[in-house]
Amino acid sequence: MGHELNDVDISCSKHYTEKMAGINLTLQNRIITLVVICSILLISAVTVVQLNNRLEVSTDFNTYRANLSGNIAKASLENTIRLAPSEAVVKTLQANLKGLNESNIISDAVIFDKNGTVVAATNQSKVGSEVRAKDLIRWEELNALKEESSIVSDINTLARKIDIFIGLKKSAAESLLYTAKISFSLDDIQTVFSRIYGSMLFVSLLIILANILLGYLLSKTVLGPIKVLNEVTKIISQGNLSVRTKIHTHDELEELGKTFNHMTEELIKMKERAENANPLTKLPGNIVIHEEVDKQIKRNRKFVVIYCDLDNFKAFNDKYGIAKGDDAIKLTADIFRESVKQAGNADDFVGHEGGDDFILLTTPNKAQAVADYITSTFDKRVRALYTKEDLDQGHIIAHARDGSIKEFPIMTISLAGVTNEQRDILSYGEVTNIAAEVKKKAKAVEGSVFVMDKRRA
Repeated sequence: MGHELNDVDISCSKHYTEKMAGINLTLQNRIITLVVICSILLISAVTVVQLNNRLEVSTDFNTYRANLSGNIAKASLENTIRLAPSEAVVKTLQANLKGLNESNIISDAVIFDKNGTVVAATNQSKVGSEVRAKDLIRWEELNALKEESSIVSDINTLARKIDIFIGLKKSAAESLLYTAKISFSLDDIQTVFSRIYGSMLFVSLLIILANILLGYLLSKTVLGPIKVLNEVTKIISQGNLSVRTKIHTHDELEELGKTFNHMTEELIKMKERAENANPLTKLPGNIVIHEEVDKQIKRNRKFVVIYCDLDNFKAFNDKYGIAKGDDAIKLTADIFRESVKQAGNADDFVGHEGGDDFILLTTPNKAQAVADYITSTFDKRVRALYTKEDLDQGHIIAHARDGSIKEFPIMTISLAGVTNEQRDILSYGEVTNIAAEVKKKAKAVEGSVFVMDKRRA
């Protein structure tokens, strides 16, 4: 057996035809979509992490700055309360706040009394206004402290603001005179984002480029080979079994390509077997029979080849006609198939050389059981092919090869076995030569019989 391969190797590095470019590649679309989604998610995740980190750093820094500024303001306001005359305290506090504001130590502050009335403020328009009830609670907290002055911080992360409350009194024994509320703004998300905008733009660009590279590599290493297999499959479906794939990815895709090539070679063998099969029985013909026997010889396996010949088949065919003769051939094929299932091995082989010549390949330990099944079953079922009259008389009347009219017994089957169990057999030709000798001995015996060649040389 042989077949010529056309020079039609397709490489995954080859540019695809315009026809392939027009195909809606769903897998490619999915990969592109996945890459885009991954890019968006990764950029979003990095941005959120960066924002949170920067917000935490900014909050810590601004809290530290607020506490430092609060301590400076506390010292300045304490001196005002202790040193300024009572009638000039408010004016002095207002002047003090203005100085602290101009020095950029504070930016927004109010000083209120126990009634919640603002007496001094960096923004003078607030003087005389009322503070919130929440701020009065801070007054009560500070007033309860037995210290000349103290500080309470209130951080509002939602509003991105920190308020520092400073209790002002002349001495620890006296009541609280005033409370200063100094507000500091923490950086909001927009401010922080504006600071990290440049670095995030650079990181986002790197992520996009990395994912584009990933998409390109996926396209070359995954989609490319899949496109090749797709194109080759279409070519094979049109009946061209000479095409092969060339995929060099050194992974499962390359293994898939090799498996695909092997499958194509097996398809060629199957096609050749189908073309060589006997049209009547659909059993493999001479070429495949030859291959199977040679395969057993090359593998040094012990085997038995059983050859079949129908006795008195020509006379039956002459009297009953070709159609009945075909029925006898098909009956024999069915019995051979059944014998393998009933008494043989799962991988035993049955072939049909043509006419009434069949062959069965089995192992020495199964040969006798297979042959017994064939002879006994054939003797029972062949009778259904004859008329009652011929069965009753035990023979048919037909022309012999020399033209004379003779009586021919009901068909029987002669089986000749050839084995390498006790001697070496080196070729298929040697098997057929031995079989011809053994078949003569089998046909010399009346009735259905199995004769095994047991010679050692």
